[in-house]
Amino acid sequence: MAKTSPGEFVNQVKTEANKIVWPTGRETMMTAVMVLIMTSLLGMFFFGIDTFFGAIVRWLLAFAAGQS
Repeated sequence: MAKTSPGEFVNQVKTEANKIVWPTGRETMMTAVMVLIMTSLLGMFFFGIDTFFGAIVRWLLAFAAGQS
């Protein structure tokens, strides 16, 4: 493996850092809104699934307690 000097390494880092393209403020805001929408939808979905399976478990426990 070829070794690079600290000066050459710093130059390579600067070259790579110049290639970074940062998102605009609008792109950042749109991404944040989409994340909020998706997490809200997933939260509601999992709340519904949890409620549904909780009701099934309660029904099964009540059914099993009545059989004793």
